[in-house]
Amino acid sequence: MTPQPNPQAGAAVKAADRAHVFHSWSAQELIDPLAVAGAEGSYFWDYDGKRYLDFTSGLVYANIGYQHPKVVAAIQEQAATMTTFAPAFAIEARSEAARLIAERTPGDLDKIFFTNGGADAIEHATRMARLHTGRPKVMSAYRSYHGGTQQAINLTGDPRRWASDGAAAGVVHFWAPFLYRSRFYAETEAQECERALEHLETTIAFEGPATIAAIVLETVPGTAGIMVPPPGYLAGVREICDKYGIVFILDEVMAGFGRTGEWFAADLFDVVPDLMTFAKGVNSGYVPLGGVAISGAIADTFGKRPYPGGLTYSGHPLACAAAVATINVMAEEGVVENAKTLGTTVVEPALRALAERHPSIGEVRGVGMFWALELVKDRETREPLVPYNAAGEANAAMAAFGGAAKQQGLWPFINMNRTHVVPPLNVTEAELKEGLAALDAALSVADEFTA
Repeated sequence: MTPQPNPQAGAAVKAADRAHVFHSWSAQELIDPLAVAGAEGSYFWDYDGKRYLDFTSGLVYANIGYQHPKVVAAIQEQAATMTTFAPAFAIEARSEAARLIAERTPGDLDKIFFTNGGADAIEHATRMARLHTGRPKVMSAYRSYHGGTQQAINLTGDPRRWASDGAAAGVVHFWAPFLYRSRFYAETEAQECERALEHLETTIAFEGPATIAAIVLETVPGTAGIMVPPPGYLAGVREICDKYGIVFILDEVMAGFGRTGEWFAADLFDVVPDLMTFAKGVNSGYVPLGGVAISGAIADTFGKRPYPGGLTYSGHPLACAAAVATINVMAEEGVVENAKTLGTTVVEPALRALAERHPSIGEVRGVGMFWALELVKDRETREPLVPYNAAGEANAAMAAFGGAAKQQGLWPFINMNRTHVVPPLNVTEAELKEGLAALDAALSVADEFTA
């Protein structure tokens, strides 16, 4: 679709937004949201007709891009036949969505509890784990994000937790592996893995194994920096959980449904959790949907014992119809394979070439269509480009970089000292190269802030 400029309509949208919309994670008077007129495929545009290549996939959910005709048609067809229905009934769209998801989950994660998104999937997964084990504590990693609801935000390991953390949620944090900024003085991935597992098991010992219901990890951490775990780490966590009777929960809200070049990132590491949360890419974000994939052992806990939890919109027909269509489109069009191929042949070599040219890039890391550039002021010392959790003037370097990217027609995903490369999974090679060229130009602005 060719964008048609309509500044007057854009001004009206912007005025209504500023008058009435309360935005998440923001100081309301300090933000200036872009008024978006439309979106299609890997692009969206504003009311002035300026197009942006979306290197954020919305918020890492538009895995098949915007307005895919088959998913739009499925939503329309479902709305015409059954717009909504209560979750206690068997509904075709709900049953089929659960079946298609269970076909792709690892191991025996064959029961699907539907939620409205990722945060409440985490809420219910941790509740299931506590009820299954009869234990109170849940462990999660620093450098993580699990959602904005009460339990999920307390499990989160980044500054978004701080304002809401009353230290009473039964959460224990620990350090997961991240060699570039190792907390274990490691020099190799093998050392980082071994020492991170030793640290985790020691933390469990001092907390009391019989008090810990679950360990929650993002399979590949997302907004915290796309830190692919070293070989053996997730398998080691699985062994520790088995040793102490702890439920192992993998959060695949971002990493799932093809983002890493596999249907689920767990498949990269040949590991099967007891519970797995998902959302976002399950239906490309077209209608809110999330869920928990549940192992046989935990499902059996609630075979004759009621599960004390539910949601009014659990398995909403419109959301499930969108999920069925999305999963089928991904299978028919080879979307997961495309993510793996282009990630390996285009994105990774291009990002590593950028690192050779730009002193602001400290590290390149990722897999599939899930990549991050760690931006630094000094490569030798690895000093971050801006301080941890910087805002205002302290964040000037990242703000300038982000502004430069948008000037180039690229909408970047920026979190603290990192820019993420997470385009739609069905992005074309030409679109990728366009975006990477714009990223190259924007990084020249970040270079100006280096030592």
